[in-house]
Amino acid sequence: MDQSVAKAWAIPRDRPTETPEVLYFRYLAYRRRHADRLVRLIPRDAVRDLYGKARDWALEEGVHDSRDPMATLTRFAEYLLPLPPFEVWLADRAIHPIRHIEDSSRTSPVSPPAQPARVEERRFVYEGRIWVASLHVFAVGARWRGFLRFRQSGHARRYHTAHIFLEETAREVRRSFRGFDGAALGAFLRSVLP
Repeated sequence: MDQSVAKAWAIPRDRPTETPEVLYFRYLAYRRRHADRLVRLIPRDAVRDLYGKARDWALEEGVHDSRDPMATLTRFAEYLLPLPPFEVWLADRAIHPIRHIEDSSRTSPVSPPAQPARVEERRFVYEGRIWVASLHVFAVGARWRGFLRFRQSGHARRYHTAHIFLEETAREVRRSFRGFDGAALGAFLRSVLP
């Protein structure tokens, strides 16, 4: 991985630690997922011809795996697709986290409950102090769950609710979160403060 990318990346607040290496492996998984989807769209009678082209390309590139023809075909599909470079993918992931969470959950295991993803945050005032409420989501089976994590502006200590959201999609969880006004956020905060 390019060292300049690793130096430019900073760990977002309220997220599980994602090192630059972990993010790069997630990027590679993203590329493979999309290549695999392309391969699945190809009619069966066209696969043989495409594999011949893939094998020639892989031999030329030095990446041919004679023991795994599907790996060669998937690598070739990845080469054919106009997928974004790592830096563009990383910026898009920061701007649209739900799209990336939902994309990765369609064909691969999703984040376990210990690894929820922060998808949005909002500031609100509670008892004259500024607080930040962040929404964290994860999937369990085909359903999406979510909880809130609170921190007072300028302080490190965090408080979080139980899993208070249960929806069909991560977008629906976010929509529910956006429906909370400051009074509702204050009530949830009050329920978790010592």
